[in-house]
Amino acid sequence: MRKNKTRSVVLMAICIVLNIVCSNFILMLRVPIYLDAVGTILAASFLGPLAGMIVGGATGVLMGVTTDVFSLFFMPVQLVIGLIAGLLYKRKQTTQIKNSWWLALAISLPGTILSTIITVILFNGITSSGSSIVVQLLTGIGMNQALSVFLVQVATDYLDKLLTVIFVSFAGRILGKRLFSVR
Repeated sequence: MRKNKTRSVVLMAICIVLNIVCSNFILMLRVPIYLDAVGTILAASFLGPLAGMIVGGATGVLMGVTTDVFSLFFMPVQLVIGLIAGLLYKRKQTTQIKNSWWLALAISLPGTILSTIITVILFNGITSSGSSIVVQLLTGIGMNQALSVFLVQVATDYLDKLLTVIFVSFAGRILGKRLFSVR
C-alpha cells in the first residue's frame, strides 16, 4: 500500500513537470495549441479526478510564478480538466485510441467555455498563447471578440485535447497495470 502511495506521488510530480515542459515548449513556438494539460490528464487517467486536479492546480501555480503569469488565471480550467478527465477515465476504464475523439470533446468543452470567459473578461481576448494571433485576425475582420475567442478556443482546445488523449492512450498501453502492480 505504501509503495503505491509513493508511486502515485512520484507520478504526479512527473506529470507536473510534463505539463510545464510541454506548455513552455509550445509557448516558445507560438503554436495555436497548448499541451499544458498532458500531465493533468495523464494523472487523472491513472489516479483519478483528485490527482488530476492537484496536478493541474500545481501546474497553474508553478507556471504562473515562474514562466507564464497567465497560467495563474487559467488554473480553474486545469482544475476542471483534471476533474472531468478523472471522472471519464474512471467510468470508462479505457485507453483505446478509438475512443479518443469523444474523450477529447468531453474533456475540452467545459474548459473551452471557462477559458473563453476568462480570456474575454480578464484579458480582452489576448493572452500569451499562439491562438491569440488567430483571435486578433478574426476580430480584425469584424467578428465579435467573444465569438472569435470562443471559435478559436473550440478548435484549438479540441485539437490540443485530442493529441493529449491519444498520448495518454499510448502511455496507458505502455505503462498499464505495471505501474501500480504490487511486487
